[in-house]
Amino acid sequence: MPKISENISGWLTVSTYRLGSLIAKLIPVPIAQRTVALLAPVLALALRHRRAIIQRHLKRVDPSLTGEQLRRASQKSFESYMRYYVESFQLPKLSRSEVEKSFTMEGLEHIVQALERGKGAIMVIPHLGGWEWAGRWMAENGHNMTVVVEALEPPKLFEWFTNLRSSLGMNVLPLGPAVVPGVLAALKANQVVCLLSDRDIGRSGIEVEFFGERTTLPAGPATLAFRADSVVIPSAAYFTPDVHGHHTVIRPPLSLDRHGSLRQDVERVTQDIAHELEVLIRRHPEQWHMFQPNWPSDPGYEMLDK
Repeated sequence: MPKISENISGWLTVSTYRLGSLIAKLIPVPIAQRTVALLAPVLALALRHRRAIIQRHLKRVDPSLTGEQLRRASQKSFESYMRYYVESFQLPKLSRSEVEKSFTMEGLEHIVQALERGKGAIMVIPHLGGWEWAGRWMAENGHNMTVVVEALEPPKLFEWFTNLRSSLGMNVLPLGPAVVPGVLAALKANQVVCLLSDRDIGRSGIEVEFFGERTTLPAGPATLAFRADSVVIPSAAYFTPDVHGHHTVIRPPLSLDRHGSLRQDVERVTQDIAHELEVLIRRHPEQWHMFQPNWPSDPGYEMLDK
């Protein structure tokens, strides 16, 4: 009986996303944007726990946020997250020229120079803005991209999102046993590998200071870069006020000079990644889609690995 219930729940979840995707593709963009702006306050009000979590995170980014300012900032986070889904659903139907005219980028030379070495590049990004837009732009401009993503439940939902990203020109690797050889193969093929790096899902990462408080971040980006003799490049894709507007910032690669044991160097580079993510998130903290506990002091953090 529980298995049947799970199957029904999974079918409903996938059906909801498919319906949302269909609606997002059919309705005009201005109406979609107004709908998002209207629904975001309702969603923020209804999801009190998520609102409390994002407010904790926003205060870490900007301790001066209090009262009405904090409420508005958290509401904008919900609006940004809804915009992410709506625009992701709309992205496959847009032409290349439509994507090009609504997209700007700074720092592309860091990717180009890295790929000239022939050993790929690891882009470390936060859960922020609309990174799939940047993924499509990169793929259409000749930069083969492999993205590592958390496997979603139910599996049918993950399959649906995988097909969406694949249709945009990205190769998708789910977190799991095959991810390390998959990433190493992509780097060997001189691809750009995109790793979401502001959340340590498995709790097996490196302890760092992140926005003034100790937590852990994934060891994977630094470890894989050392193993492949590749580079680590921090980046983020931001929404802009324009219709479908996106702006990507690519920071200079981090130093991977060896100073000690592999463990010590991985710890150092992971802390450097944390500092770079702080810089990127502080540019637009209201676009940070971190609605889960991310520090040991967050309520519910201890339950995430159970």
